[in-house]
Amino acid sequence: MRVTIAQINTTNGDIDGNVRKIVDAIKKAKADGSDLVVFPEVAIHGYTSQDWFQDADIINSSLEPLEKIIPETEGITAIVGTIRPNTERDGKRLFNSAAVISNGNLVTFIDKTLLPEYDVFDDPRYFEPESDPNGIVEVTDRSGAKHKLGVVVCEDFWNDKTFWRERLYDKDPTDVVIERGAELIVALNASPYNKGKIRLRCDMVAHRAKANRVPIVFVNLVGGNDGIIFDGASLIADSEGDIILQAAAFEEFVETVEIDCRKPDARGIGGDEFAAIKHALVLGIRDYAAKNGFQKAVLGLSGGIDSGLVAALAAEALGPENLLCVMMPSPFSSEGSVKDSQELIKNLGCEGRIEPISDAFEVLVKQLELDKPTRGGESLAAENIQSRIRGVILMAISNAEGRLLLSTGNKSELAVGYCTLYGDTNGGLAVLGDVLKTEVWALSRYINTAAGREVIPNAIIDKKPSAELAPNQFDQDSLPPYELMDPVLKMYFEQKASPAEIVAAGNDAELVYSILNKVEHPANEFKRRQLPPTLIISKNAIGIGRRRPVTHKYRRTKM
Repeated sequence: MRVTIAQINTTNGDIDGNVRKIVDAIKKAKADGSDLVVFPEVAIHGYTSQDWFQDADIINSSLEPLEKIIPETEGITAIVGTIRPNTERDGKRLFNSAAVISNGNLVTFIDKTLLPEYDVFDDPRYFEPESDPNGIVEVTDRSGAKHKLGVVVCEDFWNDKTFWRERLYDKDPTDVVIERGAELIVALNASPYNKGKIRLRCDMVAHRAKANRVPIVFVNLVGGNDGIIFDGASLIADSEGDIILQAAAFEEFVETVEIDCRKPDARGIGGDEFAAIKHALVLGIRDYAAKNGFQKAVLGLSGGIDSGLVAALAAEALGPENLLCVMMPSPFSSEGSVKDSQELIKNLGCEGRIEPISDAFEVLVKQLELDKPTRGGESLAAENIQSRIRGVILMAISNAEGRLLLSTGNKSELAVGYCTLYGDTNGGLAVLGDVLKTEVWALSRYINTAAGREVIPNAIIDKKPSAELAPNQFDQDSLPPYELMDPVLKMYFEQKASPAEIVAAGNDAELVYSILNKVEHPANEFKRRQLPPTLIISKNAIGIGRRRPVTHKYRRTKM
């Protein structure tokens, strides 16, 4: 049996455009002599459409796009992720479904059973679960031979009791189709990228295929949707558990393989996690800009590592000719900051502009009768006003020139509130909002190493971090060293570790409780609530998946 992975990049609500991609992939699969072509979860409407799935017009017309797809399946079977109405009186109004279409006919729908409600997922808000999973469907290949397929939708594949030590659900719909004689398991997915997940999926699919002696087709969505990035990296494992087709990550991919070919394929499994992070962020910038109608971007270039990294990523995502880097020196900016920024602009080949803020700063300080800072933290109002002037300038350029403003703050700073609301937090997209400061340095060095040259000047990478809002100001005057802070933040966010667990891992107790009380302080939650959409590269990130109240009295105290 010949099977085609159709790893496509969909846009929420672009139903005509998504259907065109589906039809084009079906045509390519037919040209390749394929028997079966498989698409990602909710490929027609876009998996991250959120409350559009509660809109009556969307619900009532949800099956109409299939009318354009069904006639294209003469001579092939297509399994397409879609939504369909729940016609019963009770329950949520939609099912999250796999439409099985074969030889010009809609054969059946297989509805999703396990609905995730954690991190960025909120399926129970929109979908009614299948109460009696039975994803078995019989299809005919080109030779006339019949095959029993076991079709499951995303989470329905992710509950293997022999792979996961802890499971969220009692049911396992994939076990059901195996027990009922599935000759091939087909899993439709919208599985977002986070660090280590590409390898995890590979191991999970290979394990299940080998353990049950059944081939598995695992197709995943690719593309950026607000802050959520889908990496694709779809794969097919044969009954021995060997990966025989591995899709490229972070790009569209339509390719066909014979299930019994016995030819291992590992081309999409990246070895360097920072390479994957870079590709994810570049895809996130590119898709967020393109899907929201922006061709050009602007950012404030300070001479520091965060803005330098965002500039490098944006130049790759959008093309250097479409990037404007604005330098906005204040009375406290060092000469090196402008010089280093100009070198970066030259290296990238993008446009640079200098808009000094000293005069505006002097006027506002005088008008508001503020004390000028003589050291960091002495006059926060005067320090923050510089950041807010810069925010005004950047937003004005964004409005005047139709450019997407990229915010440059990193996760470490945003986590503990070391940022200025309506200043450096301004923007349409927070590129590094889920990248720790130590990861910013590592990613910058990776970019230079991969390029074989200084894309980001080493002078920027090696510079002692400073907001430059006061004389001789450095980040570590206000914060613990990032090398000590980031391991605490990583365990807290990505592992949801308790303070006791973080301390037990070898972190200083006083430091741990101090950091967590900063992270969880209402003032800092208030700031993060107003951040632009944040590109997500880890589990439990700052962004759409974090749900904490602004107003609360919880405080961490040592037991």
